Amino acid sequence: MQRTTCLKLAFTALALLLATSGQAQAKTVKAGFALLWTIDDHGWTTAHHRGIEFLQKELGDKVEIDFKEKVIAPSDAEGVFRAYAEQNYDIVFGTTFGHMDPMLAVSKDFPKVAFEHCAGYKTASNMGTYFVRIEQAEYLAGYMSGLMGFKNVGTVATMPIPEVIRGVNAFTLGLRKGLDERGEAYDPSSLNTVVWLKEWRDPVNEDTLATTLAARKHDLIRQMADTPDSAKAACAAGVPAIGYGEDAAYYGASCTLVSTLFNWGPVYVKKVNQIINESWTAQEYWHGFEADAIKLSEFHPSVPAQVREKVLAGREAMAKGSDDSFAGPLCDQSGVLRIPKGEKATDKELLTMRWFVQGVNGSIPE
Repeated sequence: MQRTTCLKLAFTALALLLATSGQAQAKTVKAGFALLWTIDDHGWTTAHHRGIEFLQKELGDKVEIDFKEKVIAPSDAEGVFRAYAEQNYDIVFGTTFGHMDPMLAVSKDFPKVAFEHCAGYKTASNMGTYFVRIEQAEYLAGYMSGLMGFKNVGTVATMPIPEVIRGVNAFTLGLRKGLDERGEAYDPSSLNTVVWLKEWRDPVNEDTLATTLAARKHDLIRQMADTPDSAKAACAAGVPAIGYGEDAAYYGASCTLVSTLFNWGPVYVKKVNQIINESWTAQEYWHGFEADAIKLSEFHPSVPAQVREKVLAGREAMAKGSDDSFAGPLCDQSGVLRIPKGEKATDKELLTMRWFVQGVNGSIPE
């Protein structure tokens, strides 16, 4: 009996020793983030910072996080990425399109560091890309707007790249669907008028363009910029708005019917867990409602219950993998068939989109 008890105690002590040894050897992942603007910009960077906070909350002491704000110029971005790599960070995130080329340059010098670039298209053996299918939410916001009878929308767009173009298209396609279901007559060539900031954020011009669109009798203003200023300007002019990135209503745009939201937290948790599990590889990550990577804000009280139900049913379908937002037949502004009946736009077509669908009034700057 005594001998058996001693053996049991010995095995228990050995197990505890091995467990303690394993814990001691467990590595804390170091994750560095380069942010475009300040964490209180009420838009793009605030959304990324919320994702970082979610990451810290979910993984606790498994991750050590650092971030740099206002990393704008390519030379600054390269310096930040290089500094993180030299300080033995395990994974480095560049959170805006302009970070792509500097990150690619640095990744070649540090093959053991994992690099992740947001919204880009260039990859390497140790550099992946990540983005979310925000156009799914844009489609539903447009669908809601059409169901409510809006048919002369003014959009304050940002940079003329595929990400923004497909967002404009998705919103317009949803708008058409909603109007068709409502049985509302409309001008098929001029549902959504687009004006360009040619910047990601420019609060003064966001205000000016939104105010101008309202003065031209557009019945709904769609914000696409990194701040809620165009939505706030719409409210000041007595015109309802659609928010983008963060909840515009939370930041004072009380007329916002709904906002399309980035939800970066689950993306960051997934990427860092891959480092922890030693399963990270350079991939092109692109997911939407099915991965909880995007959201819709609460609806404005003026949105009818029946409209909410239809929009939420659409969201549920997308979360289950059913996305027909870019299903053919789809023609461009000139009437050329781009997506045939019975087909859907491929990921490649969406990621490289350089044309507007019928219903968009405006052109794409070179």
